[in-house]
Amino acid sequence: MIRNSDTITVRGLAPETKRKLRLMAAERGHSMEEEVRQILLKAANENRTRRVNLAEEIAAIVDPIGGFELDIPARGPPREPPRFDD
Repeated sequence: MIRNSDTITVRGLAPETKRKLRLMAAERGHSMEEEVRQILLKAANENRTRRVNLAEEIAAIVDPIGGFELDIPARGPPREPPRFDD
């Protein structure tokens, strides 16, 4: 059932994709247009994946095992800066 007259046009759709949409619609007993509406509605309503916080992800792996200690190597003398004169 169409609730309003909003439209969208999809150009450049591959013939194979259109054929598959037509078959999917036929299997469900509705038009290709209704099939596409349902696919778009489902895609628009899907939960978006949250952005991953790397520190939280590492903590989730490391905290259960009690963490770990890293040896920090001693710093050596600084390098000589590059020379840009002749």
